[in-house]
Amino acid sequence: MRDVARAAGVHPGTVSRVLNPSTRPLVSPRTADRVDRAARELGYSLNPIASGLKTRRTFSIGVVIPDLTNPLFPPIIRGMEEVLDRAGYTTLVASTDGDPEREQQRLRTLTARQVDGFLIATAERGHAAVAEMTAAGMALVLVNRTVEEGGVFAVVPDDRKGSTLAVSHLADLGHRRIAHLAGPITLSTGRLRYRGFLEAMEDHGLTVDRRDVVHAEAFTEAAGAHAARRLLATRTRPTAIVAANDLLALGAYTALERAGLRCPADVSVIGFNGMPFTERFSPPLSTILIPHAQIGARAAELLLERIEDPQATPQTLMFEPSLLVRASTAPPNDELSPRPAPALRRRD
Repeated sequence: MRDVARAAGVHPGTVSRVLNPSTRPLVSPRTADRVDRAARELGYSLNPIASGLKTRRTFSIGVVIPDLTNPLFPPIIRGMEEVLDRAGYTTLVASTDGDPEREQQRLRTLTARQVDGFLIATAERGHAAVAEMTAAGMALVLVNRTVEEGGVFAVVPDDRKGSTLAVSHLADLGHRRIAHLAGPITLSTGRLRYRGFLEAMEDHGLTVDRRDVVHAEAFTEAAGAHAARRLLATRTRPTAIVAANDLLALGAYTALERAGLRCPADVSVIGFNGMPFTERFSPPLSTILIPHAQIGARAAELLLERIEDPQATPQTLMFEPSLLVRASTAPPNDELSPRPAPALRRRD
C-alpha cells in the first residue's frame, strides 16, 4: 500500500480509502483514478484477510436460503448483492434443502468463517437457531419469513394482504366455493397467508368448508399436486383455488390435468409470489406479485445498518403486494358453480 501511495503521490491512508468501496466516495474522482492506475501498474489489491485482522471485519455476509432451485430466491439474492457489492461486502450463499441439520451445519460453517452478519430466509415461526444467534448478539436479518416471537430484524411481504387480494379477485369474478391450497403452518408465510384467506372469505360473506383448506407439506410443486388432489376429491369440488405460492399453483395444474379438469373453465387457480416464468405456464398464471429484489436489497441495507449500530432497535419492514391477472382465473362455469336458493313467491 505504501508503494502504491508513493507511485500515486498520496498518503497510504488515501490508498486505503480509495480501495475500500465504503470509503471511496470520500476521495475526489481524480485522486481515486490516480490511485487505481498506480495499483494496476504495481499489481496491487487489498488483502481482505489481512484487513480483517486489523478491523475485526471480514466484509463477508452469510446468506442462508432453503432451496437454491426455487425461482423465488435468485431475485432476492440479486437485490442483496447489489447493495452489498457497493458497500464492499462479499456474499456467501448456502442452501439448506429444508433440512434442519444441514442448516445448523451451514450456520456453523459461516460462523467459523467469521462473516460479519447473516441474511436468513429459512426461519420457521419458532426457530431455535435464530433465537440463539439473536441472544448471542449476532447481526442478522430475516428475509421473506419471520419468527412469531418478534424481537428480530425482518423484511417480509404483507402476506395477509396478498391473500386478501387473491380472494377478492375471485369473489369479484363470481366465485363462491373458493378453496385454499395452503403452505406449511410452521412457516410465517404459510400461517399468515392462511389467516389472510380466512379473513378475506369472511369479509366477502363466504363460508369456508374445512375440506376446502389443505396444508401442503412444503412449498413445492410435488407437494402442491398431492394437496390439490385432496381438494379435488371432495363431492362438491371448489370452482377456484387460492394457492399459497406459485409452485403449489403449478402442482394444482398437474392435479387438474390428471382429474380431466380444465383451468380456468372448470377451476380457476391463482398463485402467490409472482415468480419468473409464471407467464409461461399453460394457462399463464394469475398471481400475487411480491417485489423480491427490493425485499433483498432492503434486507441488506438493514443488515448494514445493524452492523454499524449494534444497539439498533429490531424492526420488521413489510412490502406491499399487488395483483397480476392472467388467463388462469375466470368467472365460474354456471353449470358447476353453486346456485342460490330460489326466492319464495308471496301469495296474496
